[in-house]
Amino acid sequence: MIRSFAFAAAYWSLSIAYTLAAVIAALLPGRAATGWIIRRYVRRMVQAMRVLAAIKVDVRGRERLPDGAFIIAAKHQSWGDGFCVYDQFDDLAFVTGDHLEKFPLMATVLRKLGAIVVDNCGGREARDSLKQRGADAHREGRKILIYPEGNLAKVGEKFRYRSGVWHMYRDFDMPVVPLATNLGLFWPQEAFEKRPGTATIEFLQPIPTGLPKEEFMARLEAAVENRTAELIAEATGGPVTPAVQVPTPDEVKKAAQGAAR
Repeated sequence: MIRSFAFAAAYWSLSIAYTLAAVIAALLPGRAATGWIIRRYVRRMVQAMRVLAAIKVDVRGRERLPDGAFIIAAKHQSWGDGFCVYDQFDDLAFVTGDHLEKFPLMATVLRKLGAIVVDNCGGREARDSLKQRGADAHREGRKILIYPEGNLAKVGEKFRYRSGVWHMYRDFDMPVVPLATNLGLFWPQEAFEKRPGTATIEFLQPIPTGLPKEEFMARLEAAVENRTAELIAEATGGPVTPAVQVPTPDEVKKAAQGAAR
């Protein structure tokens, strides 16, 4: 609990200080100053996780990342996920719900960063916002982070994968890199208490462009959920139980035909 208290103090101190600095930087033209401050904030948070909460982060699979722009479709088990992934890139656009805009001054910072803010309730407005703001990031050649489930998931929990990632994949003709993690074992969702250990985030084999929706969504979900289950088993010493069966091309085709009817 002492580590958790220490980390909480650092979390809020860093968040308030860097948010105020980012708001001031947002008054300057361009995104460079604000982006520099946020990258320093993220780096300090990852350091605080390691030093104060005793959560080390093992990053795997960077050699699998394709050249140029791509989309990262990640499992979302913890508030710490975003810090760990953002820390791996110099200029990352990210999809977030509009709940962050409700925090004082955050809306200003998010706009300046070029974040892709969508309505948490979904619907057509959320899809339009995702398309428009995602197109801005795509034109700038930025990598994009999205959480396909749109929810924080407990360890072992899975939500329906939403189609927003598919629309970006199709519209922008960008490969998608699935990302698995077991960080929820050490920093569960929004929990105050942190558990020491070595968490893993792993970039998986990119999904190439050009796949039909049903095949793409099936491959993405199977890759993320099954590797996440393996990482959890690796950390806990438990058995590996595949979370999602990978459908065959014939099964995907039959499912698509059934949906069309």
